[in-house]
Amino acid sequence: MQPGQDGVHVVADDREPADGVVARLRQHPDVTLYSGRLPVGDYLVDDGLLFERKTLPDLVQSIKDGRLFSQALRLAQARQRTALVLEGRGRDLAGSRMRREAIQGALAMLTLELGLPILRSTGAAETADLILVAARQRRAVASGALARKGRRPRGKRQLQAYILQGLPGIGPARAQRLIERFGSVEAVVSASAPELAAIPGIGPDTASVIRWAVEEEPARRYAPAGCGCAASDCASTYAQA
Repeated sequence: MQPGQDGVHVVADDREPADGVVARLRQHPDVTLYSGRLPVGDYLVDDGLLFERKTLPDLVQSIKDGRLFSQALRLAQARQRTALVLEGRGRDLAGSRMRREAIQGALAMLTLELGLPILRSTGAAETADLILVAARQRRAVASGALARKGRRPRGKRQLQAYILQGLPGIGPARAQRLIERFGSVEAVVSASAPELAAIPGIGPDTASVIRWAVEEEPARRYAPAGCGCAASDCASTYAQA
C-alpha cells in the first residue's frame, strides 16, 4: 500500500511473536495488519519503510554469531527505506559478557559504513508506536507538508544540482560534477553504471546504488488478499492478522 491511502498498512513477518509489537499494532484503529514471510526485516510499512527489530540481548547474540552484519547488509540493499530498532534498556545487557566498546564499534559500522539508521525504544509498545510515527512522517513528506531542508536555489543549474543531491551518495560536489559531465538531470538518471562510475568521487558502488534508485521498481512481491491485482502481479498474498 502506498502513502496517502486511508490507514497504515503493516506487514509483520510471520516469525514475529503474536504478543508485544504485533499485539500493540493490532490495537491501533488506523492500522491494517497482515502476516507474511518477509525476505528481510521484521515489519514492512506502506510498502516503503522496512524495520528490523532487535532487543539488546538479540543484538549481542547476533554480534557474537556473526549474523548482525549479514542482516545489516541485506537491509542496506533493500529497495525500501530501512532502519534497525534496538529495543530495551541498558540493564538488559547485564550478564552479556560483551564489552561496551565492542557494541559501540558494531553500531558505528552499521551507521557510518552501511548508512543504516538506528532507532531506540524501551520496549515492544514503544517500538510499535515508533513504527507508526515513522509512517506518518513519511506520508507528511510525500504530501509536501514538510519542506526540504535548505533554501531553494535560484537558476536552472543550481536547481539541477539540488535535485541530484536527492540521489544516494550524492552531495553538492558530486552533483556539480554530474551536471558538468552530463548536462542535465535527465541525462544523469539515464546514464549507465559504468558512465556514472567514471565520475571522480563516485566509483562503481555508488553508481550501482544510483542505478538501483532510479530504475523502475519490480512488481510488488506482496499484496493484501483481495487487492484486485492480476495473479501475475502478486507473487503471494498476505493473511490478514
